[in-house]
Amino acid sequence: MEFQYYGANCLRLTTKKATIVIDDNLKNLGLKSVTKESDIAVSTFDTGETVSIARLTLDQPGEYEVSDISVQGVAARSHMDEADKQSATIFKLLADDIRVVVTGHIWPELKDEQLEAIGQVDVLIIPVGGSGYTMDGVDALKLIKKIEPSIVIPTHYADKDIKYEVAQQSLSEALKDMAMEPKETVAKLKLKPADITENTELIVLERQ
Repeated sequence: MEFQYYGANCLRLTTKKATIVIDDNLKNLGLKSVTKESDIAVSTFDTGETVSIARLTLDQPGEYEVSDISVQGVAARSHMDEADKQSATIFKLLADDIRVVVTGHIWPELKDEQLEAIGQVDVLIIPVGGSGYTMDGVDALKLIKKIEPSIVIPTHYADKDIKYEVAQQSLSEALKDMAMEPKETVAKLKLKPADITENTELIVLERQ
């Protein structure tokens, strides 16, 4: 499986059978959309636009099977939701024998049943920009400790080319709060099951 980062919460995951694009609302942020007609689009929150070009869009809780990829959507409270509301969706993807969880902009205090639904995680993709809009480094660290993934990929931090609705903190500030040092910074992350270890490591993806 390959991971590429395009800014904000947007990543492209390339498996043996398909390509998945996560949270492509880049048009709203001053960048170009990266979704192609052959892609599967996954949206953890209401992006304000429909990714109609994709061959399939998943944006609701539930269980799905597509192109040998198992997808599970778990309802969650958005970071800006009231306490009794759940307008966000955490997605767990199983492909190429690697388990990937994309949190999106969720409230970090997950319930036991949500954590149980998420289960074992190899790669956790998590926003860290804070400022009341999404999780900051402190909140992200709390969730990382509960989920115990092998690899953490931080997203949605400050970027001079991205016009965020709410100014986000820098990656260096977030990592300081997380008390985590990146194992490496790469343009593209290639993973196979043998690369997954019991230790939790943070990898920074350069924006494409």
